[in-house]
Amino acid sequence: MNENERLRASFEQAASIYQQARPDYPEALFDRLIRTTQLKPGARLLEVGCATGKATLPLAKRGFAITCVELGAELAAAARQNLIGTEVDVINANFEDWQPAAGAGFDLVYAATAWNWVDPKMRYRKAWQVLRPDGHLAFWNAAHVFPDGGDPFFRDIQTVYHEIGEGRPVADNDWPRPGELLEQKAEIEESGLFEVAEIRHFDWERVYRAEAYIRLLETFSGHILMEQGKRDKLFDEIRSRLSRRPDQSVRRHWGAVLHIARRRS
Repeated sequence: MNENERLRASFEQAASIYQQARPDYPEALFDRLIRTTQLKPGARLLEVGCATGKATLPLAKRGFAITCVELGAELAAAARQNLIGTEVDVINANFEDWQPAAGAGFDLVYAATAWNWVDPKMRYRKAWQVLRPDGHLAFWNAAHVFPDGGDPFFRDIQTVYHEIGEGRPVADNDWPRPGELLEQKAEIEESGLFEVAEIRHFDWERVYRAEAYIRLLETFSGHILMEQGKRDKLFDEIRSRLSRRPDQSVRRHWGAVLHIARRRS
């Protein structure tokens, strides 16, 4: 198992807390996705890497029939539980190897905070193959952004990451502002299989008390695989620092870049 595969598989360990700990995506993102793709209730969607259903449930509630292909068995089981009562079928499989039923065709293939984990040599070709001729591909991530005047906690806590040997080298893109997250337009066009229909940035804020923020960190691959002693030191320091704040909380800004691409004939 290479490093990317090890990181990708690590999310299984967070299956029991992922749905609660990870942030919901903005309703405006789903509204824009539906408006641009002109999806109608009853349309058939394929989700790549649904995890526990964070992006699945909002679309299922809008009346779409969704097939989810999720690599992790524990994540797939949690998704089935979270999606009871919806028209969603969760399949525990590797998207790169999975094959749809004969004659199946999807109106939309989408991935929420999962597209970058799919083999870049295969993902566009596989999405193109399972889409209907006029279908769309959409993907986005939930990433940390740092607005001017944002919470200084995240820069301050970097000293602890460096003390435990988990600090990252300083680079210009380590602290992206809202609207500065990487766009993958060139990658989409270079596939030769899709044309970009729209790229749009979204940002939102959530406030976390210490234990909620620690649960969030426990859903990130780098923290999941961190040595226990390092995790303990980091989490204890987070608790200590936040306990000294008047509101005992931290403000984290999230950003997402919604990519929507139209299938070429």
